Amino acid sequence: MPNDVAPPAGPSGEQVRVPSAKIGLSTSSVYPETTASGFELARRLGYDGVEVMVGIDPVAADIDAVEKLRDYHGIPVLAIHAPCLLITQRVWGTDPWAKLERSAEAARRLDADVVVVHPPFRWQREYARNFVDGVRRLTESTGILFCVENMYPWRTPAGELKAYVPGWDPTELDYADLTLDFSHASTAGQQSLDLARSWGDRLRHVHLTDGSGSVKDEHLVPGRGDQHAGAVLEHLAEQNFSGHVVLELNSRKNPTRASREEDLAESLAFARLHLAAPAQPSFATDGGGTTESL
Repeated sequence: MPNDVAPPAGPSGEQVRVPSAKIGLSTSSVYPETTASGFELARRLGYDGVEVMVGIDPVAADIDAVEKLRDYHGIPVLAIHAPCLLITQRVWGTDPWAKLERSAEAARRLDADVVVVHPPFRWQREYARNFVDGVRRLTESTGILFCVENMYPWRTPAGELKAYVPGWDPTELDYADLTLDFSHASTAGQQSLDLARSWGDRLRHVHLTDGSGSVKDEHLVPGRGDQHAGAVLEHLAEQNFSGHVVLELNSRKNPTRASREEDLAESLAFARLHLAAPAQPSFATDGGGTTESL
């Protein structure tokens, strides 16, 4: 910001500092609409970019097509979400390491700098055995950040099922780069603010959403759940967070496209409002007009 231009002022007149983090829209947020709709809505509503959920539809797995959407709408691709969901297990083949390498190649082609990945399922024993070291090596060899996402325990009538190996909570594992998903934290009975504080500089990517503590992964509009989403964003602003904040919303139950757009617009406004922190002045002026450095 030029020296002669004052930073924006908050509602009570205090100056605020906005970090360089970009606010993006996951293409999964428009499902059952298409990846193309995700790009169109992100551009029209004013998002800074998109995260491509590979496998949400055939277009998302076709990087030539995604590149054309990016160029046509003039909106950047910030991140690639690798096809590691249950419903995308066969997208780009069945070898999980090959899928991650292909995700990195997609990120390079699309000028994205992040690949989001879930921890392995418990039946992926070979993949899980070297997962922690493997994602670190991929980051080092590709220059793309492989950000492992926090998950949650699967709860069944028979009790808790250990679905992820080495575990659903990455806090105590030796991952260099992490993705914080607010809805997953809620389903796990955690608080996103606690995780953000605990992870520190390892937090590189955010899935902005919310949850009510249900055993179901809800992906609510931020601010409509129990995760104090505004306070988390304010904390990130105080830390001068420079990663991406990506809205990942479940809008399948929206009755109309207009209501879906309203939720996406509200979510973007929420993010822009809260992703700011009071500016810390470098000087103080006393009542006599004398200025001194702090």
